[in-house]
Amino acid sequence: VYEFFSSDDATLPAIAAHLRALAGQSGAYEQNWAGHIYSCHVEPLRDVEGAIIGSLGVAIDITDRKALEEELRQSQKMEAIGRLAGGIAHDFNNLLTSILGGSSLVLERLANAPDSPAARRTDAALRAEVEEIQSAAERAASLTQQLLAFSRRQVVEPRVLDLNSIAKNTARMLERLLGEEIRLELDFDPATAPVRADEGQIHQVLINLAVNARDAMPTGGTICIATSMLEVERGESAGSPAGGGEIPPGRYCVLAVSDSGVGMDEGTLAHIFEPFFTTKEKGKGTGLGLATVYGIAKQSGGYVTAQSVAGAGSTFRVLLPSLPTGAAVSSPLSEPSGSEGRGETILLVEDEAAVRDLVATALGDRGYRLLTAADADEALRKEVEHSGPIDLLITDVVMHGMRGPELARRIRERRPSIPVLLMSGYPDDALNVGGGLQGGTSFLQKPFRVSALGAKVAEMLRSPNPAATPE
Repeated sequence: VYEFFSSDDATLPAIAAHLRALAGQSGAYEQNWAGHIYSCHVEPLRDVEGAIIGSLGVAIDITDRKALEEELRQSQKMEAIGRLAGGIAHDFNNLLTSILGGSSLVLERLANAPDSPAARRTDAALRAEVEEIQSAAERAASLTQQLLAFSRRQVVEPRVLDLNSIAKNTARMLERLLGEEIRLELDFDPATAPVRADEGQIHQVLINLAVNARDAMPTGGTICIATSMLEVERGESAGSPAGGGEIPPGRYCVLAVSDSGVGMDEGTLAHIFEPFFTTKEKGKGTGLGLATVYGIAKQSGGYVTAQSVAGAGSTFRVLLPSLPTGAAVSSPLSEPSGSEGRGETILLVEDEAAVRDLVATALGDRGYRLLTAADADEALRKEVEHSGPIDLLITDVVMHGMRGPELARRIRERRPSIPVLLMSGYPDDALNVGGGLQGGTSFLQKPFRVSALGAKVAEMLRSPNPAATPE
């Protein structure tokens, strides 16, 4: 037996002894020693007469390679789920647009119905039923959005945000959501710098982490939401983020959610960010909450870390790259509300009849004149036949035959100043509508409430239109 040691690693003698014990055997296999994984290969050494006189064994430490392979498998798994989510989003969101938009349209009409005691009693019962439909549609839409968020395919509108302000606003809502048995503590660092992110996504992160913390405390406990600043120096560890590796040097704003719940062991902690992984009983969780947090953090250019000890609670930290302290913070998003039209003419192109009828009815109620078409060919024909102005083109992106962006280009050859509102239930369409359409073009993702549609249309019609000026 010949032994060569290039290191004083204490495990090498054990490896050598193991390989010696296999004299006369042949084969390749993997073996664990002292927390490391080795790829081993053993072959017998024979003399000229074929008698075994020893063995030749090779053991290569492949621990890092195995870790990279596992990371790649996880990445491929998440990418596959992301493609699935994107694939179903278009058709599913068309259906949800009809349900969510239709229910909000009914509620708007109930609000404007004649006022009488009998009408109020009837309207109250009907309103409760419609609100239940709307709530179910919003929950279904939320599931789709969570799938898209963790796969980083969700359409986002990053703006300069104050984390403290968003956390305070979300905390007021969480007090009602968490219940009386949960005590909510807030610890905001007034020196927290601004970040660039999507306000709705940060709100979603906080809700998901808080609900996850609540579920870890079935008999009650304390949840703490905190913000702080963190400076990561080169070579300094700031915790291991989801997906492995280390957080690169830089200045980060930290949004942390801690709980006093049951905690997790190392085995569970290793899987918590995987889609559909859940420790909750059937029907109590989808396994998408933490996967969504992971996706949002990555989509925002940040990181998420988790520390937990079984029986001693958990702490999740979302680290977002900070902006200079003096960066101008955007005003908070307000609940959209529709504005009355002034008789403007809108060309609506949508191949889903239910969505087309919903949009036409909602905009008609707001005082707009509608020209409707089921496909691009019909839209081009109606555009040519219409002798008056067309103030706005609303078109779905994915249609049979010609896609929405190409239709917009064709119409702009005759009406160069027409603003364009693209609609789609497939989020990648917001990013791939093609060059040359940026000026005077906006995007509305399905599903949407009719109030959001009305607000977007009013905004486009009231704003100066840059479409006529080549970029």
